[in-house]
Amino acid sequence: MNERESELLAKVENRLFIGGQWVASSSGSRFDVRDPATGDVIRSIADGTADDGIRALDAAVSAQDDWASTAPRTRSDILRRAWELVQEHKEELALIMTLEMGKPYAESLGEVSYGGEFLRWFSEEAVRITGRYGLNPEGTGRMIVSQRPVGPSFFITPWNFPLAMATRKIAPALAAGCTVIVKPAQLTPLTTIYFTQLLVEAGLPAGVVNIVTSASSSKVAGPIIADPRLRKLSFTGSTEVGRTLIAQAADGILRVSMELGGNAPFLVFEDADLDAAVDGAMAAKFRNIGEACTAANRFIVHESIADEFTKRVTERVKAMKVGRGTDDGVAIGPLINDDAVAKAEELVTDAAARGASITVGGHRLDGPGTFYEPTVVTGVTPGSSILKEEIFGPVLAIATFSTEDDAVALANDTEFGLVSYVFTHDLARGHRMIDRLETGMMGLNVGVISNPAAPFGGVKQSGVGREGGLEGIHEYLSTKYTLLPV
Repeated sequence: MNERESELLAKVENRLFIGGQWVASSSGSRFDVRDPATGDVIRSIADGTADDGIRALDAAVSAQDDWASTAPRTRSDILRRAWELVQEHKEELALIMTLEMGKPYAESLGEVSYGGEFLRWFSEEAVRITGRYGLNPEGTGRMIVSQRPVGPSFFITPWNFPLAMATRKIAPALAAGCTVIVKPAQLTPLTTIYFTQLLVEAGLPAGVVNIVTSASSSKVAGPIIADPRLRKLSFTGSTEVGRTLIAQAADGILRVSMELGGNAPFLVFEDADLDAAVDGAMAAKFRNIGEACTAANRFIVHESIADEFTKRVTERVKAMKVGRGTDDGVAIGPLINDDAVAKAEELVTDAAARGASITVGGHRLDGPGTFYEPTVVTGVTPGSSILKEEIFGPVLAIATFSTEDDAVALANDTEFGLVSYVFTHDLARGHRMIDRLETGMMGLNVGVISNPAAPFGGVKQSGVGREGGLEGIHEYLSTKYTLLPV
């Protein structure tokens, strides 16, 4: 770690943020955050306890009424100022992100831009919360339909997009008038902490946002979720954990938003523009080192073009530079930890054992750091684990199809339904795919679809609710109906 990196990390708070104050953990304990490219400890921060979680909820509850009654324009201005501060500090945020998560610095800058846009988008939505008024059909009364903040909300954010997943939840909640408690991922909490420091600078009142870092999500989350004062739970992460959280939330009948696992199909039809399909494949697969719920997981390619498609993506993958995300020209950084490397290795080994061919990559790299080669696997056969499980790594797996019905059947043969990608020149076929593919989102001839102005979310085991877009703020609003006599 060089001097610039050390000085920047020293600026990141290492305490909890509760009730507008940076405070130590009630236990006094800490945990280490490591650079996955080197394995080195880069910061030791407060290890929050269950009591700390309840202290944070106390603060959020105390601030809720005042924040809900704050003028929408005031809430909007704070979010807008936060967006401006994110732009001013984009290089610092990006470097912190690269150091704790591993992604290439250029991609971290991209996430700062993307994550910041949620602040700008919802600053604009804060002043547009509307209801309706009208005569009832019988003519006996006038109906008022209004929107109110749901109330104190608890967010559990993932490690792979440490800024964007925080802003995507915090921004609509604040815009709607909800106070929040955030439990950042143990592996990448520093970006969220630094962003919180910017929120304070933007003028956020005490208690509106509270941050509890911890080495154990469950010990902090359990008591908060069980507390009857909590009204909303939002989680991004695995489907397995999401099921557990939904079950815990059921006792309190909490509003829940769950953005869970994915197994995205990437369909390439025989009439596709291959240049565009290959560009889309590289973006959909290798962005964020493949560690994204939206990453293309199963490349389903028409048999007539499969060889050419494989050849082209293999050439592109061979040219990818692997290394620490801060180094020039790096396209693939380290995976987040040893478990992620082992998972990628296991899936590739299983596919090869079932008859698939590895055209490039296929091995973990010697340390330091947790690196796995960018890999292309072709001829993947039905039954392979790589077609069923989320890869979360830089592995592009190709299977083939012969008819449109075959492609749809293969694409829908999964419990997940987050996003799909389709490449075809046939507009009618594209519309059929919109109707037939069982996903909450779809990219038609594009490999990256996320946008703060669009609703993000899935169907089936990929979750419930939507984040972003016009729909995003409604996750934090409850509808009230009032009848007045004529």
